[in-house]
Amino acid sequence: MPKPCAAHTHKAQQIKEQEVDFIDQVRSLASRVAVAKDLLQTEEATKNAMVMPFIQLLGYNVFDPLEVTPELIADVGTKKGEKVDYAILKDGKPIMLFECKKSGGDLNINHASQLFRYFHVTEARFGVLTNGVVYRFFTDLEKPNKMDEKPFFEFNILDFRDQDVEELKKFAKTIFDLESILTTANHLKYTRAIQNTLSEWMINPPEEFVRLVSAEFLAGKHFKNAVKDQFTLVTKRAFQQLVGDKINERLKGAMTPEPTLAPAISVVEEGARAVDEPFVPSEVELEAFQIVRAILRPLVKPNRVFIRDAASYCAILFDDNNRKPICRLRFNNESKLVVGLFDANKEEERISISSVDELFDFGDRLKDCINAYIKPSSSKEPAEPVPI
Repeated sequence: MPKPCAAHTHKAQQIKEQEVDFIDQVRSLASRVAVAKDLLQTEEATKNAMVMPFIQLLGYNVFDPLEVTPELIADVGTKKGEKVDYAILKDGKPIMLFECKKSGGDLNINHASQLFRYFHVTEARFGVLTNGVVYRFFTDLEKPNKMDEKPFFEFNILDFRDQDVEELKKFAKTIFDLESILTTANHLKYTRAIQNTLSEWMINPPEEFVRLVSAEFLAGKHFKNAVKDQFTLVTKRAFQQLVGDKINERLKGAMTPEPTLAPAISVVEEGARAVDEPFVPSEVELEAFQIVRAILRPLVKPNRVFIRDAASYCAILFDDNNRKPICRLRFNNESKLVVGLFDANKEEERISISSVDELFDFGDRLKDCINAYIKPSSSKEPAEPVPI
């Protein structure tokens, strides 16, 4: 077998190091933004502390006006002196425009009028609307030279996946390629739209979808209310169980420990998990977790609801914060399911249930718990941690 070219190997190593370095930079900026986001009260402060570092993260020199021009001015129709917060230039021409709102500000498309107008009169193919935490990337997929009303990509500096970082990296100065990004923009846009639809169907499957997936079982039956209600519930459960099974498969694959020649023997209290045992939720725990997410979906995004191992039970937490418990699943003995619910004082009440479906009966209590976390606190005193 021929040996790999030394130059090729060195270049591959450099690319790998750059990728690791970029992810580390993103994480470093995320940690700073997490601290600063609630302290910044103005748009200007947000731009200086959050947006400019983000642009610099992409490799553009924010102190070189030939590369990053702040408040670029143009006359748009009858409007004179229109400004866009930042324009990133390449060969003297804008390639990307940034419109900024203050930290925590609304990113409704109606608040991007200047970005819309400026996008129309420049050669830039990408517009970015941001509040320093969320960055929404727009282009002109629907009509040439007219910015779409929906972003094709969204990056949350405080809530991102490795895949999101890969997409963000395409906008970096060193590898920026217009055609490459536009090629994937359509894919990202429609993938996101389909994911949102499927996510909604998982919670509230529409009648047409229920008819489709249950057609072979109906055997000519009329799709009356009783039949519709029955199969809607079955479809919802099947959908959630399927997702739970897929998550379980991924967790088992990721967490299966390497085999050892002489595994250590440990004595574990009945009903508790071994300290060194990797956490793999059972099917019933995953099903309960998905039900809790479904119940809270009208109030918060599912990715803000986490499950964490706590030896003798599973803790379901808001924002993966042990100060914000939602409930506890004490399911180690599957013949006796116990759920722990919290009151306003974070005191746990343990309730026995015969099936995880009974969690829907406690929907109001779970929602009250979340509402207490998402409503601004009138006290500045830090909450006491809840041990898990």
